[in-house]
Amino acid sequence: MEIRDNGTWFEIRSRGHALLRHSRSHPCLAFGSGTARHEMYHGNFKIRERVGWQKHATSYTLDVPETGDSLTASEAEVAFSEGVTLHISESEGRLELTFPTVPAEVNRFWLMLPGDADEHIYGCGEQYSRLDLKGSKVPLWVSEQGVGRSHDPITLFANLHSKAGGHWYSTYFPLPAFVSSANWYCVCDASAYAEFDFRAAHRTELYFHQIPERVILGREESAVETVSAITSITGTQPALPEWVTGGMLLGVQGGTQTVRNKLEDATASGVKVSALWVQDWEGKRETAFGRQLMWNWVYDPQMYPQLPDVIAELQAAGVRLLGYINTFLAVEGSLYQEAREKGYCVKNRMGEDYLVTVTTFPAAMVDLTNPAAFRWIKDVIKKNMIGIGLAGWMADFGEYLPEDAVLHSGEPAALVHNRVPSLWARANREAVEEAGKLGEVLFFMRAGSGGSSRYATAFWAGDQLVSWSRHDGLASVIPAGISLGFTGVGAWHSDLGGYTTLAWVKRSKELFMRWAEHAAFTPLMRTHEGNRPDDNWQFNSDDQTLSHLARMTRIYAGLAPYHRAVFSEYTASGLAPIRHPYIHYENDTALHRYQYQYLYGRDLLVAPVYRKGRRQRSLFLPEDDWVHLWSGEHYGGGKCRVSAPVGQPPVFFRSTSSFAELFRRAATLESV
Repeated sequence: MEIRDNGTWFEIRSRGHALLRHSRSHPCLAFGSGTARHEMYHGNFKIRERVGWQKHATSYTLDVPETGDSLTASEAEVAFSEGVTLHISESEGRLELTFPTVPAEVNRFWLMLPGDADEHIYGCGEQYSRLDLKGSKVPLWVSEQGVGRSHDPITLFANLHSKAGGHWYSTYFPLPAFVSSANWYCVCDASAYAEFDFRAAHRTELYFHQIPERVILGREESAVETVSAITSITGTQPALPEWVTGGMLLGVQGGTQTVRNKLEDATASGVKVSALWVQDWEGKRETAFGRQLMWNWVYDPQMYPQLPDVIAELQAAGVRLLGYINTFLAVEGSLYQEAREKGYCVKNRMGEDYLVTVTTFPAAMVDLTNPAAFRWIKDVIKKNMIGIGLAGWMADFGEYLPEDAVLHSGEPAALVHNRVPSLWARANREAVEEAGKLGEVLFFMRAGSGGSSRYATAFWAGDQLVSWSRHDGLASVIPAGISLGFTGVGAWHSDLGGYTTLAWVKRSKELFMRWAEHAAFTPLMRTHEGNRPDDNWQFNSDDQTLSHLARMTRIYAGLAPYHRAVFSEYTASGLAPIRHPYIHYENDTALHRYQYQYLYGRDLLVAPVYRKGRRQRSLFLPEDDWVHLWSGEHYGGGKCRVSAPVGQPPVFFRSTSSFAELFRRAATLESV
């Protein structure tokens, strides 16, 4: 790192770019003390804060191995007069900031970084409404995404009835890490509530409800190198089981015979099914919210008698069966009775099991900070799920730890809340590894936090409305997948058709078909019947829908060699399968204006139709020789408008791709 210091200001540079800059008038650090109150309603949070005092670091002493106006060093220490010490070290071209000395009363921290008025900011985990975060202040707190996430009538309705409406920034998977289009990046090792403020033209302000363990800053020469560098820190996921890309994961439920009938509906129409995702394998309950599950992680012998035998029979026919689990335990269930007796649940301040109402019923939470409880839930997974032959499951939730909970570890819940998704991911991953099934079993999560991508085999976008909503429907999952790709997540997908039916919002035939088109060009393809299946259009609601889904699954399966190649590239380089086009065309600044199109791997550009009734789609192509997947016509770079009838979403491939012939065959369904 290059250090410039004249006694009144200093600057730390890497590869010619200023990553840290300090002067009395523009300090790089501030610290203080505050209190916060976290109010939770069904996984949505309102955080009220009072900052008691704040100080900006001003005068300093810079200690480096040498002295001079400009020098290069691998280590430096800055002692500020207010009692804060900043230690800076360089390793592998990146800077690591730690804070070895901080006044004991400090629990609020601000870090100011140089910014650029022309830069674009991406990342901060899974962002559904705004892809480019420059100009925004982004709160980072694991929560439900909320219903609607805007000022739409459905959000107002959800707030009126259950305070379940979200905000544009509400997310299951926040991450204190981001990438700049100026090819610098930042990763923070911090788990408390944080706000990243990108509103100022020439400054980025990071605010934490704790002292960060460390902050990593880096600068690379290209966008590809920048994304690879940040992913090497946040971590990449293991390769998906090969069976995944053989067809879709068909979401069905209702008991053994109903599941068999739905599988027959699908296969008789040519739908390629690699697995059945049966979320009610452990039983169900009917609530005011809809059809929900019985959270006792043992198969239900009434709905699914001899389930292990059924699983073996299906697998012999080439169809696997997936289940469901989450971080809760139904208070009526046998597992809760066992966990209660052993003291494995999160407690309230009176020492009782903390029962949280998720939608309409209370449930206990497994205390993942308790090593014995952690081992216990792993054993439940190994025995009751892997042990009966399940090839995977949805590992749901992870957002509901209340701020006033009492944990076995003794840590404040406010500092653990954002770590729960990573702990939950690690529990599932270790269960799979201990069973010797890594590479065979797939589990997918919605909640995430720092470290999650190192453990979870896949993620999904969560509980979107069954609608066209820009903030909470089909449109929202497009930027969600792109934003996660900037910080380490490669295996990602969404509920095909959405999940949440509420009031007048119900899934239409057209929405289902358009969502299927998008899903065919993602790493996994999976349907969900939704919280109110009888109100929604389903995959087998009519023959045309079945035929359309069959075609999309054949295209998805036909791209299997490309899916695997793209994921291999991700494993080797950190470039996620779903990626922003500017990463490969960074000189084309116009690309930053488009958040509803993406590259799938290096060679496919996908622009899903996300508006109702549209049969044409405008998009922007980077400068290259692109071939329209359906017509075979060649396009250069720039704006274009293409025909997009149902069944032919705008998809283009690079004419020079080594997979060009595979793309042509997949489009015509040859050899599929």
